[in-house]
Amino acid sequence: MPTALANSVHIHYDIHGAGEPVVLIGGLGSDAYLWVRQIPALAQGFQVIAFDNRGAGASDKPDEPYTIPMFAADTAGLLDALGIEKAHIVGASMGGFIAQEFALTYPQRVNRLVLACTHFGGPNAVPIPQATLAGMLNRTGDPETDIRASFKLYTPPGWPEAHPDLVEQYVRWRVAHPQPVFAFQRQAMAGATFDAESRLGQLTMPVLITHGEEDQVVPVENARLFFQRIPHARLRLFPNAGHLFIYEQADEFNQVVIDFLKGV
Repeated sequence: MPTALANSVHIHYDIHGAGEPVVLIGGLGSDAYLWVRQIPALAQGFQVIAFDNRGAGASDKPDEPYTIPMFAADTAGLLDALGIEKAHIVGASMGGFIAQEFALTYPQRVNRLVLACTHFGGPNAVPIPQATLAGMLNRTGDPETDIRASFKLYTPPGWPEAHPDLVEQYVRWRVAHPQPVFAFQRQAMAGATFDAESRLGQLTMPVLITHGEEDQVVPVENARLFFQRIPHARLRLFPNAGHLFIYEQADEFNQVVIDFLKGV
Protein backbone atom coordinates (compact mmCIF):
# COMPACT_ATOMS: atom_id res chain seq x y z
CA MET A 1 0.00 0.00 0.00
CA PRO A 2 1.31 3.47 -0.83
CA THR A 3 1.59 6.23 1.77
CA ALA A 4 0.50 9.87 1.82
CA LEU A 5 1.36 12.61 4.28
CA ALA A 6 -1.98 13.82 5.63
CA ASN A 7 -2.52 16.13 8.60
CA SER A 8 1.11 15.59 9.68
CA VAL A 9 0.91 11.77 9.76
CA HIS A 10 1.72 9.16 7.16
CA ILE A 11 -1.44 7.36 6.09
CA HIS A 12 -1.27 4.06 4.23
CA TYR A 13 -3.97 3.61 1.61
CA ASP A 14 -4.90 1.57 -1.41
CA ILE A 15 -6.98 2.37 -4.48
CA HIS A 16 -9.04 -0.10 -6.51
CA GLY A 17 -11.24 0.36 -9.55
CA ALA A 18 -12.30 3.50 -11.40
CA GLY A 19 -15.27 5.85 -11.36
CA GLU A 20 -16.73 8.05 -8.65
CA PRO A 21 -14.53 7.91 -5.53
CA VAL A 22 -15.78 5.93 -2.52
CA VAL A 23 -13.83 6.30 0.73
CA LEU A 24 -14.05 3.45 3.25
CA ILE A 25 -13.32 4.37 6.89
CA GLY A 26 -12.74 1.57 9.38
CA GLY A 27 -13.47 1.39 13.08
CA LEU A 28 -11.71 0.93 16.40
CA GLY A 29 -8.68 -1.29 16.09
CA SER A 30 -9.27 -2.15 12.44
CA ASP A 31 -7.32 -1.30 9.33
CA ALA A 32 -8.26 -1.25 5.65
CA TYR A 33 -8.54 -5.05 5.68
CA LEU A 34 -11.89 -4.61 7.42
CA TRP A 35 -13.27 -3.91 3.94
CA VAL A 36 -11.77 -6.96 2.21
CA ARG A 37 -15.25 -8.29 1.38
CA GLN A 38 -16.48 -4.91 0.07
CA ILE A 39 -13.60 -3.74 -2.10
CA PRO A 40 -13.94 -6.22 -5.02
CA ALA A 41 -17.67 -5.55 -5.39
CA LEU A 42 -17.45 -1.77 -5.07
CA ALA A 43 -14.42 -1.55 -7.35
CA GLN A 44 -16.48 -2.89 -10.27
CA GLY A 45 -18.19 0.50 -10.55
CA PHE A 46 -16.30 2.96 -8.35
CA GLN A 47 -12.82 4.15 -7.45
CA VAL A 48 -12.44 2.68 -3.96
CA ILE A 49 -10.06 4.25 -1.45
CA ALA A 50 -9.41 2.16 1.67
CA PHE A 51 -6.90 3.30 4.27
CA ASP A 52 -5.55 2.68 7.76
CA ASN A 53 -6.57 5.25 10.37
CA ARG A 54 -3.80 6.77 12.46
CA GLY A 55 -2.96 4.28 15.17
CA ALA A 56 -3.76 1.23 13.03
CA GLY A 57 -2.30 -0.88 10.27
CA ALA A 58 0.73 0.61 8.55
CA SER A 59 -0.19 4.24 9.24
CA ASP A 60 1.67 6.31 11.83
CA LYS A 61 0.81 5.62 15.47
CA PRO A 62 1.83 8.68 17.48
CA ASP A 63 1.42 8.12 21.21
CA GLU A 64 -0.61 11.25 21.86
CA PRO A 65 -4.32 12.05 22.33
CA TYR A 66 -6.51 11.32 19.29
CA THR A 67 -9.87 12.92 18.55
CA ILE A 68 -12.58 12.21 16.00
CA PRO A 69 -12.08 15.67 14.39
CA MET A 70 -8.40 14.71 14.06
CA PHE A 71 -9.34 11.51 12.22
CA ALA A 72 -11.68 13.54 9.98
CA ALA A 73 -8.83 15.94 9.21
CA ASP A 74 -6.61 12.95 8.39
CA THR A 75 -9.25 11.81 5.90
CA ALA A 76 -9.45 15.26 4.34
CA GLY A 77 -5.67 15.41 4.12
CA LEU A 78 -5.56 12.05 2.36
CA LEU A 79 -8.12 13.20 -0.20
CA ASP A 80 -6.09 16.37 -0.72
CA ALA A 81 -2.97 14.30 -1.32
CA LEU A 82 -4.86 12.18 -3.84
CA GLY A 83 -6.38 15.18 -5.60
CA ILE A 84 -9.94 14.11 -4.79
CA GLU A 85 -12.33 16.99 -4.18
CA LYS A 86 -15.53 15.05 -3.46
CA ALA A 87 -16.38 11.44 -2.67
CA HIS A 88 -18.94 9.05 -1.29
CA ILE A 89 -18.07 8.33 2.35
CA VAL A 90 -18.69 4.97 4.05
CA GLY A 91 -17.86 4.55 7.73
CA ALA A 92 -18.28 1.57 10.06
CA SER A 93 -18.43 1.70 13.87
CA MET A 94 -15.85 4.30 15.01
CA GLY A 95 -15.35 4.89 11.30
CA GLY A 96 -18.99 6.00 11.34
CA PHE A 97 -18.04 8.68 13.89
CA ILE A 98 -15.27 9.81 11.56
CA ALA A 99 -17.61 9.74 8.57
CA GLN A 100 -20.17 11.88 10.42
CA GLU A 101 -17.51 14.35 11.52
CA PHE A 102 -16.08 14.53 8.01
CA ALA A 103 -19.54 15.15 6.53
CA LEU A 104 -20.29 17.85 9.11
CA THR A 105 -16.93 19.60 8.76
CA TYR A 106 -16.49 19.22 5.00
CA PRO A 107 -20.05 18.87 3.62
CA GLN A 108 -19.00 20.17 0.22
CA ARG A 109 -16.70 17.16 -0.13
CA VAL A 110 -19.37 14.49 0.46
CA ASN A 111 -21.57 13.09 -2.26
CA ARG A 112 -23.46 10.38 -0.35
CA LEU A 113 -22.91 9.14 3.21
CA VAL A 114 -23.22 5.54 4.45
CA LEU A 115 -23.16 4.84 8.19
CA ALA A 116 -22.75 1.24 9.35
CA CYS A 117 -23.03 -0.19 12.89
CA THR A 118 -22.48 3.18 14.51
CA HIS A 119 -24.23 5.90 16.54
CA PHE A 120 -24.16 9.67 17.03
CA GLY A 121 -22.44 9.64 20.43
CA GLY A 122 -23.22 11.66 23.52
CA PRO A 123 -25.62 10.96 26.38
CA ASN A 124 -28.63 10.01 24.26
CA ALA A 125 -26.96 7.24 22.28
CA VAL A 126 -27.71 3.73 23.50
CA PRO A 127 -24.40 2.71 25.11
CA ILE A 128 -22.32 -0.39 24.64
CA PRO A 129 -23.50 -3.01 27.15
CA GLN A 130 -21.10 -3.16 30.10
CA ALA A 131 -20.25 -6.83 29.58
CA THR A 132 -19.39 -6.16 25.94
CA LEU A 133 -17.35 -3.08 26.82
CA ALA A 134 -15.36 -5.02 29.40
CA GLY A 135 -14.60 -7.68 26.82
CA MET A 136 -13.51 -5.11 24.24
CA LEU A 137 -11.16 -3.31 26.62
CA ASN A 138 -9.66 -6.51 28.02
CA ARG A 139 -6.75 -6.57 25.60
CA THR A 140 -4.05 -9.13 26.34
CA GLY A 141 -1.58 -7.71 23.84
CA ASP A 142 -1.53 -11.04 21.97
CA PRO A 143 -3.12 -10.32 18.56
CA GLU A 144 -4.48 -13.82 17.96
CA THR A 145 -6.07 -14.10 21.40
CA ASP A 146 -7.62 -10.65 21.16
CA ILE A 147 -8.97 -11.04 17.63
CA ARG A 148 -10.49 -14.46 18.30
CA ALA A 149 -12.15 -13.09 21.43
CA SER A 150 -13.51 -10.13 19.48
CA PHE A 151 -15.38 -12.41 17.07
CA LYS A 152 -17.46 -13.62 20.02
CA LEU A 153 -18.51 -10.02 20.63
CA TYR A 154 -18.81 -8.77 17.07
CA THR A 155 -20.86 -11.62 15.57
CA PRO A 156 -24.03 -13.48 16.62
CA PRO A 157 -23.74 -16.67 18.70
CA GLY A 158 -22.58 -19.56 16.56
CA TRP A 159 -21.37 -17.47 13.62
CA PRO A 160 -17.62 -18.02 14.19
CA GLU A 161 -18.15 -21.77 14.46
CA ALA A 162 -20.26 -21.78 11.29
CA HIS A 163 -17.74 -19.74 9.29
CA PRO A 164 -14.25 -20.87 10.39
CA ASP A 165 -12.73 -20.00 7.02
CA LEU A 166 -13.74 -16.33 7.28
CA VAL A 167 -12.59 -16.18 10.90
CA GLU A 168 -9.20 -17.69 10.08
CA GLN A 169 -8.74 -15.37 7.11
CA TYR A 170 -9.31 -12.32 9.29
CA VAL A 171 -7.24 -13.64 12.20
CA ARG A 172 -4.26 -14.39 9.94
CA TRP A 173 -4.25 -10.83 8.63
CA ARG A 174 -4.56 -9.18 12.03
CA VAL A 175 -1.87 -11.39 13.57
CA ALA A 176 0.46 -10.36 10.76
CA HIS A 177 -0.51 -6.69 11.21
CA PRO A 178 -1.00 -6.17 14.96
CA GLN A 179 -2.08 -2.93 16.62
CA PRO A 180 -0.16 -1.80 19.73
CA VAL A 181 -2.30 -1.71 22.87
CA PHE A 182 -1.52 1.99 23.42
CA ALA A 183 -2.83 2.83 19.93
CA PHE A 184 -6.04 0.90 20.56
CA GLN A 185 -6.51 2.84 23.79
CA ARG A 186 -5.85 6.18 22.07
CA GLN A 187 -8.49 5.36 19.45
CA ALA A 188 -10.95 4.19 22.10
CA MET A 189 -10.60 7.45 24.05
CA ALA A 190 -11.27 9.43 20.88
CA GLY A 191 -14.50 7.54 20.30
CA ALA A 192 -15.59 7.95 23.92
CA THR A 193 -15.74 11.75 23.61
CA PHE A 194 -17.65 11.91 20.30
CA ASP A 195 -21.07 13.63 20.24
CA ALA A 196 -22.71 14.72 16.98
CA GLU A 197 -26.38 14.51 17.97
CA SER A 198 -27.05 18.26 18.03
CA ARG A 199 -25.48 18.67 14.56
CA LEU A 200 -27.22 15.87 12.69
CA GLY A 201 -29.68 18.31 11.15
CA GLN A 202 -26.78 19.81 9.22
CA LEU A 203 -26.39 16.63 7.16
CA THR A 204 -28.10 17.58 3.92
CA MET A 205 -26.51 14.96 1.65
CA PRO A 206 -28.27 11.61 1.09
CA VAL A 207 -27.63 9.34 4.10
CA LEU A 208 -27.98 5.55 4.37
CA ILE A 209 -28.05 4.02 7.86
CA THR A 210 -27.23 0.30 8.05
CA HIS A 211 -27.08 -1.95 11.10
CA GLY A 212 -27.13 -5.58 12.19
CA GLU A 213 -30.18 -6.40 14.29
CA GLU A 214 -28.16 -8.62 16.65
CA ASP A 215 -25.35 -6.10 17.25
CA GLN A 216 -23.90 -6.74 20.74
CA VAL A 217 -21.56 -3.74 20.56
CA VAL A 218 -23.67 -0.88 19.24
CA PRO A 219 -27.31 -1.77 20.00
CA VAL A 220 -29.56 -1.58 16.95
CA GLU A 221 -31.78 1.04 18.60
CA ASN A 222 -29.05 3.53 17.71
CA ALA A 223 -29.87 3.08 14.04
CA ARG A 224 -33.51 3.89 14.71
CA LEU A 225 -32.49 6.99 16.69
CA PHE A 226 -30.38 8.11 13.72
CA PHE A 227 -33.35 7.61 11.44
CA GLN A 228 -35.55 9.79 13.67
CA ARG A 229 -33.00 12.61 13.68
CA ILE A 230 -32.11 12.65 9.97
CA PRO A 231 -35.52 12.91 8.26
CA HIS A 232 -34.21 12.36 4.74
CA ALA A 233 -32.12 9.29 5.66
CA ARG A 234 -32.77 5.72 4.59
CA LEU A 235 -32.62 2.87 7.10
CA ARG A 236 -31.69 -0.72 6.30
CA LEU A 237 -31.46 -3.32 9.07
CA PHE A 238 -29.87 -6.74 8.57
CA PRO A 239 -31.52 -9.62 10.46
CA ASN A 240 -29.43 -12.29 12.19
CA ALA A 241 -26.38 -10.05 11.92
CA GLY A 242 -23.99 -8.62 14.49
CA HIS A 243 -21.64 -5.70 14.74
CA LEU A 244 -19.46 -7.15 12.00
CA PHE A 245 -22.40 -7.52 9.62
CA ILE A 246 -20.46 -5.97 6.74
CA TYR A 247 -18.21 -9.04 6.94
CA GLU A 248 -20.90 -11.56 7.90
CA GLN A 249 -23.43 -10.55 5.22
CA ALA A 250 -21.09 -8.93 2.73
CA ASP A 251 -23.04 -9.70 -0.45
CA GLU A 252 -26.26 -8.23 0.92
CA PHE A 253 -24.53 -5.17 2.38
CA ASN A 254 -22.56 -4.55 -0.81
CA GLN A 255 -25.66 -4.58 -3.00
CA VAL A 256 -27.53 -2.21 -0.68
CA VAL A 257 -24.60 0.22 -0.70
CA ILE A 258 -24.03 0.02 -4.46
CA ASP A 259 -27.71 0.70 -5.15
CA PHE A 260 -27.68 3.67 -2.76
CA LEU A 261 -24.49 5.16 -4.22
CA LYS A 262 -25.98 4.84 -7.70
CA GLY A 263 -29.13 6.60 -6.57
CA VAL A 264 -31.36 3.55 -7.02
